[in-house]
Amino acid sequence: MTTSIDLMRRRRFAPLFVTQLLNALNDNLYKNAMVLFIVYQLYDSPEMETLISGVATALFVLPFVLFSATAGQLADMRNKTTIIRWIKFAEIIIMSAGALGLAMAARGFEVETLAIPLMFAALFAMGVHSTFFGPIKYAILPQHLEDGEVLAGTGLVEAGTYVAILSGMILSAVLTVDQSTVAVVLIAVVGYAVCRAVPPAPAQTDEVKVDWNPIRASRSLIAFSMGHLELRYSVLAISYFWAIAAILGVQFFPLAKNVLLADKQVAMVMLVAFSAGIAIGSVAINALLKGQISARHSPVSVMVMGALLIAFYFECRMWDLTPQGELFTVSEFLAQPLALLLVATLLLIAVAGGMFVVPLYAFLTTRVDKSEASRSVAANNFISSIFMAVGAGVAGVLGFFGIPLAEQLLLSLALCLVSAHLARKLYAAEQQRVL
Repeated sequence: MTTSIDLMRRRRFAPLFVTQLLNALNDNLYKNAMVLFIVYQLYDSPEMETLISGVATALFVLPFVLFSATAGQLADMRNKTTIIRWIKFAEIIIMSAGALGLAMAARGFEVETLAIPLMFAALFAMGVHSTFFGPIKYAILPQHLEDGEVLAGTGLVEAGTYVAILSGMILSAVLTVDQSTVAVVLIAVVGYAVCRAVPPAPAQTDEVKVDWNPIRASRSLIAFSMGHLELRYSVLAISYFWAIAAILGVQFFPLAKNVLLADKQVAMVMLVAFSAGIAIGSVAINALLKGQISARHSPVSVMVMGALLIAFYFECRMWDLTPQGELFTVSEFLAQPLALLLVATLLLIAVAGGMFVVPLYAFLTTRVDKSEASRSVAANNFISSIFMAVGAGVAGVLGFFGIPLAEQLLLSLALCLVSAHLARKLYAAEQQRVL
């Protein structure tokens, strides 16, 4: 079994890992820096805060729905490394435009007529950029890694993505606007330099014709993913998992403020715990499976995740404290009797989630021909994006109708049961194939 440390020393993996980590870091640094600046420095209204956050999220997710099918085809039919280099070069241009918009807004120059539209245009372009990069970062692994290394590589990519997301969020809160504008361009330039070291990954198929019609290509992509038994169960189980993650993501800040009576820094602590847990679970499952790609632990992992969600629900219900005047700060929150238990439970929820989802990602690239691996990942990105949007929307509707935040956690529990059922189906299909 190849360990994660071994892979990080290999040129056939390390440059790709660093490239995708910088990609996710820049996405989240720019998006959060932009939203925080608009919400906290340009406007002062809860309605505008909600609108800006919603528009930003929608603009970033929309390209995954529109272009995932095309991205998957293109990655399968062309040299993946060449595509990576073009994508990372485009990121320099996109981030330069976004940084210009941020700098203009910070100086009050043509804020609503030019600066804000430029920032949102850059955000949409980064969504397109990530849509075309997403299928490659997983589908390229079977071309560069041995069969016993794919699970370890997939786990590292997943863990790196979460570390980068978290780092981007933290940096966006720490850096000034001017520092952020420099950082996003600098990270883009470094990312392009690093991606030049990714080894070639030529097309594994003789197909050359890409269907540029997004509706027709998406229909074909869904038919492709649903027509393959193991791929179908993998995609659906992953999609339900991301719906759970979207629901929890929507709830972090309001849960911290309205249930735990804590400030936004406490919500950041919760996000740190969740992201760290996903990273830990993503790496740990490789050791547990000893490099074998199998769904045998996935049903148990997601059921453990559900049980921990129940524990987290009761811990929130038992939280019956009133801060002295203002909301709890981090130090005041951590001094409360249930605080460490809450954070530890959230960490373990994410560990179980990482252990559940990583083997399923490995299924996407190893249970189809290498010539179809990118389309397999693209199918998952397309369907998962829809599930995430629906999950976040349902959470918003429940809040609108006054369903308490703690009770909303039970929706995630129901989705855990569905995911466990799909994972059991996947393992049964896996066993049938082996026999």
